[in-house]
Amino acid sequence: MVKSNEIDMINGKTLKKMVFFSIPIIFTSVFQLLFNTIDIIVVGRYSGSTALAGVGATSSLINLLVSLLIGISMGISVTMGKYCGARDYKNASDTVHNAIALAIISGTILLFVGIIASRPMLHLMGTPDEIIDLSVLYMKIIFLGSPAAAIYNFGAALLRSIGDTKRPLFFLIVSGILNVILNLFFVIILKMSVDGVAIATIISQYVSAIMMISFLSKTVGYMHLNLRKIKLQKDKVISILRIGLPAGLQGIVFSISNVLIQSSINTFGKLVIAGNTAAINIEGFVYMSMNSIYQSTLSFTSQNMGAKNIIE
Repeated sequence: MVKSNEIDMINGKTLKKMVFFSIPIIFTSVFQLLFNTIDIIVVGRYSGSTALAGVGATSSLINLLVSLLIGISMGISVTMGKYCGARDYKNASDTVHNAIALAIISGTILLFVGIIASRPMLHLMGTPDEIIDLSVLYMKIIFLGSPAAAIYNFGAALLRSIGDTKRPLFFLIVSGILNVILNLFFVIILKMSVDGVAIATIISQYVSAIMMISFLSKTVGYMHLNLRKIKLQKDKVISILRIGLPAGLQGIVFSISNVLIQSSINTFGKLVIAGNTAAINIEGFVYMSMNSIYQSTLSFTSQNMGAKNIIE
């Protein structure tokens, strides 16, 4: 098991524990945004405004397509939390294997959808001709990392559901630092453009996925991942998707508004797109605290529901 990093979500003072639980999640969000900001700085500084606009024109569309994965990860967190709260370790173990199976399948589906739909959707958004080829190239490479991104995020959801927020943060820091180093190497040393940034991103994503799989495989107890037992079970999939699909669809609806905003920005040309790209990443810091509170509430509520620890 992972007892050293787990927080007991059922017994004791909930508010204090939620604060400590939230801190690594906040740092995870901060580091993710910082690494993304560094990506933008590297592209803008060394590849120019055209490349920066090419990357920026894709962000809302990428977020739209990955919203469903984020929703599914919420379903995993709720399902796992309820089983752990109820001390139903057999079903908790099954959820681990179903979650990784879902990650591989959904990540692979997203890979093909992203590659096939990238150019048509960018055209629908009115992406300027001078940057659309760069945007398509960036998106196609980024979506090659979809299975890895799904594995990390679903694995992180499993760990957070049992009270461990430190390991997902550690894996993110390692992969993020690698991403920054590779960005500088590909863009400055090899003189690559958006393709270099995208390749650096997917390499770091696969590293984080490998670390997650390696950790779960070495863990003992109900969190142990046996690669031979990775499979889908109807009842577990239904339980996960019952929560995950509505949450994902909610994220998609929100992302559609950002796609429409990006479409309007695209009409002003590449310089405005580049300027918006530089600014919008900073906007993300506004939402990180709310996100950490949301994830904390989700995990604590799930475990206490499973433990029947409910005050009416």
